Amino acid sequence: MSTSKSREQIVRRIEEIGVVPVVRAPSGALAVRAARALLAGGIEVLEITMTVPDALSVMHEIASRMGSHVLVGAGTVLTADAARGCIEAGAQFIVSPGLNLEVIRAAHELGKAVFPGALTPTEVITAWSAGADAVKVFPCSAMGGAKYLRALRGPLPDVKMMPTGGVNLSTARDFIEAGAVALGVGGELVDTAALAAGADGVVTERAREFLSVVRSARAELKKNA
Repeated sequence: MSTSKSREQIVRRIEEIGVVPVVRAPSGALAVRAARALLAGGIEVLEITMTVPDALSVMHEIASRMGSHVLVGAGTVLTADAARGCIEAGAQFIVSPGLNLEVIRAAHELGKAVFPGALTPTEVITAWSAGADAVKVFPCSAMGGAKYLRALRGPLPDVKMMPTGGVNLSTARDFIEAGAVALGVGGELVDTAALAAGADGVVTERAREFLSVVRSARAELKKNA
């Protein structure tokens, strides 16, 4: 059964894990398998995008069957109505590729966390001022990756940022060192080709590798603080 959590609990758990897998799968069955593979690798949070066929049913299935172990969120949420539908289906947090203030309000009205997308300093400030629980900096790679995140963090040290786009095993450490509270990771982690071939273990192993990089980078930052 799905276990509902407060906004604060949701955000804290995501920050603790440090990796938010973005599941874009060509079928609902593959998305569910991705969730199981990620959980086996130690990642207890994931984002099911609205581009997954019958995404609401997928969210409901994962929340119902794995909700006591997995924090399921909804991604590519573009409207307030879509946000409400996702939360009704069991999503504990909402992620969008861009900034829609109505989506933020809808999620908060229902007690759920929301991570709106933003790219420019103005968008990041607007999202944070509107109550975003963290800002998804997307597409971060298009603006220089970790260097851009570090530049944003300079004047905005209190804004929680979750870079997405260009995050892989080679860049993950740089993003953590630049101040990311968590990393949004898509195909570099959720390898749908491997899943389609029955190689679910590939996703499980990558999950372990991403967690290891994040923990190592954080330990080094703490050591040098």
